[in-house]
This record gives sequence, C-alpha cells and structure tokens, in this order.
Amino acid sequence: MIKKIDKNKIRMKRHARLRHNLKGTADRPRLSVYRSTSNIYVQVIDDVKGVTLVSAGTKAKGFDGKGKTKTEQAAVIGKQIAEKAIKKGIKEVVFDRGGYLYTGRVKALADAARAAGLQF
Repeated sequence: MIKKIDKNKIRMKRHARLRHNLKGTADRPRLSVYRSTSNIYVQVIDDVKGVTLVSAGTKAKGFDGKGKTKTEQAAVIGKQIAEKAIKKGIKEVVFDRGGYLYTGRVKALADAARAAGLQF
C-alpha cells in the first residue's frame, strides 16, 4: 500500500513552527500570505490587537489579472499591499510566508512589496 502525502498538513506544521517566533505589533505588523491553487491573498495584521490593517488579493474588487500568469498576479498584489500599507503609515513589516516555500509566487510577491517601499 502506498502512503499518500498530504502537502497541506506538512505546510501547516511548517507554518506552526514559523509562527512560534513571528508576532506582529503595532510598530511592525505581520504581512501574512495565503496561496491557493489559483489565487493569492495578503493581509497586514496587528497580532496584539488581533486586527487586520490592510488586505489585498486576486479576488478583491478592482483587480484585473486577465492575461497574466499567477506569478505576475502575485507581483501586482505585492505592489498593491505595499502601496496600501504605506498609505496607512506602515513602512516596516514582519514577513509571514504562511509555511510556503520562498519560491515562485511567494517570492514574486515579497520582491514586489520590497520594490514598492515596504521593508521586511
């Protein structure tokens, strides 16, 4: 019998390990990434108050990703979240990759957010 690997369970264990030391504060909130098979969502969270300060995603109003690859869409979302955060006065964040490996869409999002002025 072949044992089936549950990749999401592995990701959740990795995320729990990462979150043990990651905490978002009012001064330096947490930039949290969730990546589904076809979409990507990002939130800037103050963990002390338990409040989402800014959010963006490929399913949000006003996002047009037609004709773009998922990686290109992630880069656009990274730029959007950085612009929204800077508009709210947030310049520095803690990056929470959500247990995902730092490649592909997650890396594209982070690089675009950094390029738009957000500091990790």
